Amino acid sequence: MAGATAAKVRVLPYKDFLQPALQRRFATSGLVILVIAYLEALLLGSWDSFLWAWFPLGPAGIRTFFFFLCGVLIIILRIAQHHPGVRTTSSPFATFLDSLRSFNTLETIITYAFSAWAFSQVYLWCVPEDAGLEYISYYHADRARLNEKTVFLTTHCVLVGVWHGIRHLFADVDRLQYGIAKPPNPDPTEADKNAIADDGDSNTQLQKLAQKLPEIVVFTLTQALTSTTATMIAYSLFLRGFVWRFTMSLFRPVYNLPKTNMTPMALPFSFPIILRCLWTSVLLTFVWTLGNEAFSLFMVKNPLKNNKPLTSESKDPNGSLLNGLKAKKLSIQQCFAMWELAYIARDFPDRRKAIYEDIDRKNGPMWSQVYKICIDTLKQIETRIDNYEKYGKPTVPDPVLYPEQNQVPAKKRLTETVPVDEEVFQPSPQRRGFREAIERTVGKVATDPNQPSQLSPAAKKIAGFAKEELIKAQKQATGTEDTEGLAKDFATKFLESPFGWPFRQTYRRKVAKVVLGEPYGEVSLYANAAFALSGLAARSLQEDKYGNVQRDVAGLVRALTGLVRKIEGFRQEVVVSWTDVERRRESKEADEILEGLRWSLRGVLEGFGDYARDVGLSVGDLRLAREAAGVKVTEEEMMGVRRWR
Repeated sequence: MAGATAAKVRVLPYKDFLQPALQRRFATSGLVILVIAYLEALLLGSWDSFLWAWFPLGPAGIRTFFFFLCGVLIIILRIAQHHPGVRTTSSPFATFLDSLRSFNTLETIITYAFSAWAFSQVYLWCVPEDAGLEYISYYHADRARLNEKTVFLTTHCVLVGVWHGIRHLFADVDRLQYGIAKPPNPDPTEADKNAIADDGDSNTQLQKLAQKLPEIVVFTLTQALTSTTATMIAYSLFLRGFVWRFTMSLFRPVYNLPKTNMTPMALPFSFPIILRCLWTSVLLTFVWTLGNEAFSLFMVKNPLKNNKPLTSESKDPNGSLLNGLKAKKLSIQQCFAMWELAYIARDFPDRRKAIYEDIDRKNGPMWSQVYKICIDTLKQIETRIDNYEKYGKPTVPDPVLYPEQNQVPAKKRLTETVPVDEEVFQPSPQRRGFREAIERTVGKVATDPNQPSQLSPAAKKIAGFAKEELIKAQKQATGTEDTEGLAKDFATKFLESPFGWPFRQTYRRKVAKVVLGEPYGEVSLYANAAFALSGLAARSLQEDKYGNVQRDVAGLVRALTGLVRKIEGFRQEVVVSWTDVERRRESKEADEILEGLRWSLRGVLEGFGDYARDVGLSVGDLRLAREAAGVKVTEEEMMGVRRWR
């Protein structure tokens, strides 16, 4: 037995197989950057000598080395900060607040800025002497002065780095988007065939990178134009004095520079220097963008080596795979292990049989442990939804903004009674908020302490006069008596503008935050868990000679059915926030998970539909499962007639 063998063999951790694969993929990404660095070194080289212009052991090789370091710094940053899953904050502004408290934000911006500064220094070394871009120039014999054109070019590159660091954080470039081992469609389209055939292969990743080149070129040119224009404005209005004084303080101890820090009269915006700023922006942006794309593509290649699962080289493949599946938190290791399990369930009969026949393993048979891990992973969604409905369910939407939603008809009272401690001056439904608080305060002040529910005649006159004056002052200032309505109208118009976008709490974000969890959630983890269970269960009819899987089929069907119904019900009950001005009830993440669950449920039903009674499924279970899977329920099933009788 596999379990008996495993007891005598040390089970290697899953990371022992994953890390070498990731290192090879990092090396491939670095090779892409090296090629780009060499091409840029050729573009900036002097072609006076044909041999030394391209020979790797000459000046071209030195330039390539430094350009490569500038690009590989970003890849090292990606290795330090990469994560699975999308961010699930409530709004872009909440993401911004979280980023302010994170050290990763400072690290990202500094890395990009330093990479850009280093690139600018290598570029200045590459330009010919007649370009006039030396830091120190001389006039009147030995009198030295600082060259502001060079200072501006260096400042421009650093600002480009800062901008791309901010964009890196804003676009969540650090996210790795994993694939899904989707089972083949019974009636596959050409797109389905290509998706399953390619599925993260190395050649496919190179083709994807080549297909993105035109998009990267357009993005690079756009960013170069935008960043150069923005740098010229920021430098002339805000940064010129500070940068000039700082650079003078650096060079003054070495060179005989003037004692004064007065900036030159003319700005350094000549046409040649603007062209050079554009050119450096293009070179920098291209190497960064292409390097990031290569890293994002190659690092999420399928978990295969030589067309076999990563753990196939282990002396105990099942044990190593279990180690990866048992990761406690959302991690790279857990996502890859679940992805590999889904591949095994779909494409590798030998590994499936090894799972079925591994019955003597510590802590239970291999199938039982896999089943529990996958079911627990899927039930995390159900637990989060239940906790949200119990503790975090929002109140009914404001009827002033959205009167058509969640209206509950008021119950009629037979008698109207006024409690003894009831306030006399109750605000009308149309007059709430600030005015309500003023009226309540005036009412309390004017009430006789000895008789809480009644006013003296003098107090009534004072209270009435105060309220009339308050209403007049408010109407003169705003033109209306409804102060709260004005504030809400203003807030809604602000949210509809481009400036209000960061503050919108959209329906999609609310659903993803609950379904996927915080602060990140990975869709492929749940989809691959469902596909793995479905594939192993459906193929157990022919391959599981011990029949262990059949005992869990009924529980699997009920779990998938309940989860589909739970997610669908939750999506219907989620209240759209008043800040979501577009009010689109769309959730891409929930749709992908539901698609995987329905697909998996259909696979189990197709395999065990004729044996439903034998595996413990009732008529009601079968009918609910078919409805959840999107399979048309026959009239006989609706009436409770067993199809197999």
